[in-house]
Amino acid sequence: MTTAAAKMRTTPAWPVLVGVGVLAGAIAAGIGALSLADALTATGLPDPGPVTTYGLPFVRAAGEIAAVVAVGSFLFAAFLVPPQSNGVLDAAGYRALRLGTAASGVWTVCAALLVPLTVSDVAGQPLSGLDPGGVWTATNLIDVAGAWRWTALLAAAVTVASLPVLRWSWTPLLFGGALITLVPLGLTGHSSSGGAHDLATNSLLIHLVAAALWAGGLLALLVHALRRGEGADLAARRFSALALWCFVAMALSGVVNALVRIEPVDLVRTEYGWLVVAKFVALCLLGVLGWAQRRRGVAALQADPTGRRPLIQLALAEAALFGATFGIAVGLGRTPPPPLPEQPSAAEVAIGYDFAGPPTLARVLFDWRFDLIFGTAAIVMAVLYLAGVRRLRRRGDAWPVGRTLGWLLGCAALLFATSSGLGRYMPAMFSMHMVAHMLLSMLVPILLVLGAPVTLALRALPTAGRGAPPGPREWLLAALHSRVSRFLTHPIVATVLFVAGFYGLYFGGIFDAAVSNHAAHVLMNVHFLLSGYLFYWVVIGIDPTPRPIPQLGKVAMVFASLPLHAFFGVVLMGMQTVLGEPFYRSLQLPWHTDLLGDQRLGGGIAWAAGEVPLVVVMIALLIQWTRSDRRTAKRLDRAAERDDDAELAAYNAMLAELARRDATR
Repeated sequence: MTTAAAKMRTTPAWPVLVGVGVLAGAIAAGIGALSLADALTATGLPDPGPVTTYGLPFVRAAGEIAAVVAVGSFLFAAFLVPPQSNGVLDAAGYRALRLGTAASGVWTVCAALLVPLTVSDVAGQPLSGLDPGGVWTATNLIDVAGAWRWTALLAAAVTVASLPVLRWSWTPLLFGGALITLVPLGLTGHSSSGGAHDLATNSLLIHLVAAALWAGGLLALLVHALRRGEGADLAARRFSALALWCFVAMALSGVVNALVRIEPVDLVRTEYGWLVVAKFVALCLLGVLGWAQRRRGVAALQADPTGRRPLIQLALAEAALFGATFGIAVGLGRTPPPPLPEQPSAAEVAIGYDFAGPPTLARVLFDWRFDLIFGTAAIVMAVLYLAGVRRLRRRGDAWPVGRTLGWLLGCAALLFATSSGLGRYMPAMFSMHMVAHMLLSMLVPILLVLGAPVTLALRALPTAGRGAPPGPREWLLAALHSRVSRFLTHPIVATVLFVAGFYGLYFGGIFDAAVSNHAAHVLMNVHFLLSGYLFYWVVIGIDPTPRPIPQLGKVAMVFASLPLHAFFGVVLMGMQTVLGEPFYRSLQLPWHTDLLGDQRLGGGIAWAAGEVPLVVVMIALLIQWTRSDRRTAKRLDRAAERDDDAELAAYNAMLAELARRDATR
């Protein structure tokens, strides 16, 4: 190896990351200071001092850069470079893992520093004048400070969990944990308050995840290229495919978030609008650079795996632009949006939108409000499934129409439960919430399970081949046979998660504490879907499970859950206290005053509707049992034809021998 090559191989990457963080922090500090000065002048609030004025946006921007570096590093180790054949991370994956650990540590420190800085900013007191004990008390009263405290705890957990990791199987979990650290940030700020905050919060969550994947993956790829690591061409190809979808998600979610916050005319006459335009221009430039990277950088690596110069040049320019974009985004978060032209109603402040009146059949069916998370998921799931079926048919393989119909009906039911009038009234009425609960935990999972998505994916996705790096099919197989899957698919675990969720949520005080929180509603819907899918996958799933159980065991699981569902509905109908009463009263809906009657109606819905899906499950079990017996009989018949019914002859010979011995006695 030449001296020049050795220097290139040992080129440190940390100056680039530090430079991006400093650039983002400087821009954020400048914009944040100007915006705060205007706000203080307009409201007459006290100045918290230069440490808070400049330090808060700077630390936040630097921390967010560290967060996306952690996300990108764990993404790189998990999916962009292959591990060794024994499952241990190779050199490139291990370096990315350690970089993710360091970045998570920085993210932890920045989030912890932002707790007192936020309290100082809200209280209008200099940081040096705050009482340390009072900061902790104030954190419980200030949502943003509480969010930073949760972020620090989550980031610290990811940091500690990543320290002993050496095998690839843990990196996807670390990647998911790094993404979860972004959630508290997405649930606070301007998007979480005011009118249409349901759309604003959901769009911001999508925007943050897409930005973290794009920027973090780019920085991890840049670090890998600067270190002259092996496999840069494979990593660049995989990241380029991911970056395209991230760009689309960022663009669409950003447009939605801006439209629900300001009027179009505010884009040119307000400071908030100018920052939105600047961020949009930066996003367009990032898209152009990403397209150039896909065309020039990846093509150069495919032609010559050592030709990293075009990729490094484009990635450096894109990283610098990302730093500026993050600085603008943080400054945008520090800038108050224009005031709303009308005073929102109590329901609009609490939920994000108002109602035309009491729920009717026409309003439930036609008064839609698209859910950006679950509605988008339903559409994407249907499109991906149809793409898999199309791939099978193009190569001449058959796929049962019934499975396709079941999956599409499940996606349609998910879309209806979350985006129709039912989803619109669900946060405001317990009875509507219970209808959606029954659909999301029972009907939707049953239909999705009968679609056999894992089997379709294993047949449609290409195999990596001998000696080739693992791809999506191999990742899916690894997840299917992991210890986590074996634990979750245990009949007792699946049944407890499915049934105990009803009692713990409604009778354990969780619903009362969470009914007024948009994020809690999202988590409840996720729990309903996942616990229901896990239960029905074990009971009637066509897809293979890591822990197969006999048909009698499946029937026992169904009959064990039947009385528990009925008892849950009966208890709800007999309760004299109203779940979530303070929140429902605060909505001030004149047509929704009999809260106890509405709750009893919800209990009746749970009691009646819970039996129908279980009957469908029993029918599906009987059909699967019959088909299993037919397959067994055919297999035995084929074996008998091959060996002239040797098994039956041996059995008859055994009976004859027993009869002879009895006769001899």
